[in-house]
Amino acid sequence: MDAIETLMNEHRVIERVCDALVGFADEARRKGTTDKDELARFVTFIREFADRCHHGKEEDILFTAMVAHGFPRNGGPIAVMLHEHGEGRALVGALAAKAAQDGAWTPADLQEIADAASGYSNLLHAHIHKEDAILYPMAEARLPPQAMEQVGLDCERFEQQQTGAGEHERYHALADELVLRHAATSHPAADASTAHRHGCFG
Repeated sequence: MDAIETLMNEHRVIERVCDALVGFADEARRKGTTDKDELARFVTFIREFADRCHHGKEEDILFTAMVAHGFPRNGGPIAVMLHEHGEGRALVGALAAKAAQDGAWTPADLQEIADAASGYSNLLHAHIHKEDAILYPMAEARLPPQAMEQVGLDCERFEQQQTGAGEHERYHALADELVLRHAATSHPAADASTAHRHGCFG
């Protein structure tokens, strides 16, 4: 499987977990419940898989290769993607702070969690669409075959260095659990049974 296909398969898993996150946050707000451990599990998945593994491969490997072959880093689609990665990290930071705070969540806390969850999910869905429909096809069209092959090899090496086999299985199980647990409150597309298991998912 080539690097672009792997990255796109990872997108499908990230989308489902984003939908589950929105479902969790909306339900917590409606019921007035505090479940810091569950929110922390979402934060762990996003930071470790979506950001460290998936965005790490994009930023350190694919985008770097694209810049080496003439794409600007400080303008155009790569700059937009990097900016949105930063926006996503800020929203996840807000969720992490709520997961770590002392005391039960107040109605204001619950609204902030719901807003951050929705903001992150909307951002990632739009971001992923731009990558799938615009950025990745541009890379495939303009990078020579040897460069794309090297991107694939570098992505494999990155995964081996960043995540071991045990972590792959842990993230896989975590994504399945989050999606299944919140399937009734999330978007209909949030179905763990159809999740692709490639790249950082083993």
